[in-house]
Amino acid sequence: MAEITAALVRDLREKTGVGMMDCKAALAATNGDMEAAVDWLRAKGLAKAAKKSTRVAAEGLVGVSARGTTGALVEVNSETDFVARNEKFQAMVAEIAKLAVDADSSTEKLKTMKFPGSAHDVAAYVAEMVATIGENMTVRRTTALSVKDGVVASYVHSQAAPGMGKIGVLVALEGAGNKDELNSFGRMLAMHIAATNPVSMSLESIPADVLAREKAILEEKNAGKPANVMEKIIASGLKSYAKENCLLDQAYVHDGSKTVAQAVSEAGNKAGGGVTLKAFSRMQLGEGIEKGADDFAAEVAKMSGQG
Repeated sequence: MAEITAALVRDLREKTGVGMMDCKAALAATNGDMEAAVDWLRAKGLAKAAKKSTRVAAEGLVGVSARGTTGALVEVNSETDFVARNEKFQAMVAEIAKLAVDADSSTEKLKTMKFPGSAHDVAAYVAEMVATIGENMTVRRTTALSVKDGVVASYVHSQAAPGMGKIGVLVALEGAGNKDELNSFGRMLAMHIAATNPVSMSLESIPADVLAREKAILEEKNAGKPANVMEKIIASGLKSYAKENCLLDQAYVHDGSKTVAQAVSEAGNKAGGGVTLKAFSRMQLGEGIEKGADDFAAEVAKMSGQG
């Protein structure tokens, strides 16, 4: 049986908001498997759906570049927040974000593109900055969106400098209407996405394995119910899941009386010519990167004035 460490219990508690003893029991019941423990707690009715990558565990910046019908996000990591506040680092991220618009969502392609005003490509320029600043840095990932006719709007949350911060969002709106109106609505919708972190556009676009997992949890929570009742429970449960996790079904944060789908439709009418929400992308600094135990200890020491 896997060792249930205090760090594991703490991480599960941070993911789910459930008490320490219940977290320990969940980990013991699932042999230390974090995702299985989340499902165990949810099946017991102790936790809501926990989004992955809830901990920001890397420093650096997310850069955003949007121009007309195209836009891109890029994450450039550094070891410390001190470097992320460095003007040279920020200038580098801004230039890399501009290049990312033409990188076709390929990090490897982006790294081979020529850095403006330099004889180096992006990868070599970053390496040169590492030598200059004395701290490891990396271009971790990038993604891009485009439309044929319409706008790609953007929003940066926790902005450290223009076009860069802790969270970057792009919204691709296809439509022949007034571009200023579309861009204004797109920015508001991007703010919504930054706040709610939707899993997908709609229930139909949720990966099959994720839906299967949700159904399995509902079945376990309602074990023993007749088949016809279980069918209704699952349908209702997935509808509730969609309202929380699927963008078009979510209540619009700027006006809770309507869904995002309704807000999009109204925005299209206002812009003239209608509009279609083609895609969105949300990038949060450090998603999926876990801090080591030493990092956590350093944070605690710093907070207590010992570091």
